[in-house]
Amino acid sequence: MKKPDGVTNHVQDCRRGEGARQSINFMTTTTGIRTFLRRLVGAATLDVATYEEVEADRGATAHAGAIVVLSSLAAGIGMRGFGGGGAASMTFFGALALMAWGAWALLTYQIGVRILPEPQTRADVGELLRTIGFASTPGLLRIFGALPGLTIPVFAVTTVWMLLAMIVAVRQALDYSSTRRAVAVCVFGWALAIVFAMVVGFFFGPRVS
Repeated sequence: MKKPDGVTNHVQDCRRGEGARQSINFMTTTTGIRTFLRRLVGAATLDVATYEEVEADRGATAHAGAIVVLSSLAAGIGMRGFGGGGAASMTFFGALALMAWGAWALLTYQIGVRILPEPQTRADVGELLRTIGFASTPGLLRIFGALPGLTIPVFAVTTVWMLLAMIVAVRQALDYSSTRRAVAVCVFGWALAIVFAMVVGFFFGPRVS
């Protein structure tokens, strides 16, 4: 039975509209992925403009959180290079890396905002978390620490690299005009976070050979 022209046209319009929506969604997703990858590269290369962009984009909060989690997981996998054992050990060290990052983030906020602020420093937790989250990008490479003979070099390089990225992130997020102040905040917080991780690892961590 032939459909009336009005019904046929309506069906065709609906199909075209659905196709257009799918095309828009695909383009939006593709653009989002490209932006995310571009920001990863920018964060890893210590690009100031990238950190400024992330700081201002509230939509980047989830991406920053994902980077921190993946970086911590990479640390857990990389620790197997030290003879850390199986899945339980990997999970523990991944969780420890995540907790250490959280402790460092909290210390950075407290030190940077309450102890060593500059006159123009603004206490925006979201901006700080987004920037230092992206500063964890070099930590993704810690997964290569699982390769025999590369564990120590990989962790040494990525640790210094992450610290440099975090200095840039803190300087931008807290609106510091002095890089030295950002260095002091990051190094002090980093040292305390490492002590925290060592204590937790010593008392609760599995033995490594």
